[in-house]
Amino acid sequence: MKLGFLFPGQGSQSIGMGQDLYEKYEIVKEVYKKVQELTGVDIAQITFKGEEEVLNETKHTQLAILTMSLGILEILKQHNIYAEVTSGLSLGEYAALICSQAISFEEGVKLVQKRGQYMQNLAPKGEWLMAAIMGMNEEEVKEICQQVTKGFVVPANFNTTGQIVISGEKQAVEQAEEVAKQKGVKKVKILKTAGPFHTEKLIEASKALRKELEGVTIHDFTIPVVKNLDGRLYNKLEDVKDILARHIISPVRFSNSLETMLNMGVDTFVEIGPRKNIIRICKTIRYQ
Repeated sequence: MKLGFLFPGQGSQSIGMGQDLYEKYEIVKEVYKKVQELTGVDIAQITFKGEEEVLNETKHTQLAILTMSLGILEILKQHNIYAEVTSGLSLGEYAALICSQAISFEEGVKLVQKRGQYMQNLAPKGEWLMAAIMGMNEEEVKEICQQVTKGFVVPANFNTTGQIVISGEKQAVEQAEEVAKQKGVKKVKILKTAGPFHTEKLIEASKALRKELEGVTIHDFTIPVVKNLDGRLYNKLEDVKDILARHIISPVRFSNSLETMLNMGVDTFVEIGPRKNIIRICKTIRYQ
């Protein structure tokens, strides 16, 4: 058996996620406590007893999902369960880098806090949406976006051949949804996100994060990590900081990441987060 860990991104959050683990495992409580000490944010209160609209704020969502993922990771360590390769979808790439020890727990948590703040506060004004288009390939989704006349919208996450996420202005995404349905698309799902993520519209957030990354120490990888930018393994010679800065404004090539892991011989995937969204993607790719 070759085990691969997968960490989810924004959109998988919900009130109460991780509370059962928090109450059952002392090591999980310690993770939440440590995150609060590092950030000054009571992420347990926000996640377990807060309002959904507060949890859905990008600055809280990213920290909440990361904290839960790191708590689960500690449980797996206690049971001597380790991955041979790991990857994450968007935000999840930070959990993967922490898992590999390329970025320390402390710096990783602080970095994700800043990332969430920048992506929320430095996004251009306006109403933004992301939506998953089901049942269309990459070229078909690109063509739909090009037909939109009501604003900015582009493909942002290439999850599988039949699940591609678009990102942009609310009215443009809604028009893209209409066009997709006219073309017989199976389903369009609006995601619980609040910005034009993985598009050029977040260039200011990317610049701010790049400055933040200057003070971060990158360590040797203890296990391989597959990156979103191109679906390939991080190379020790690559500039991890540059990749993470570009990550915010670049499409997520997650289907390529999963293909790389499958080609490496991974036969067992474990999703470490609130839901089973990535595992569903894995099954789709595995049996294409």
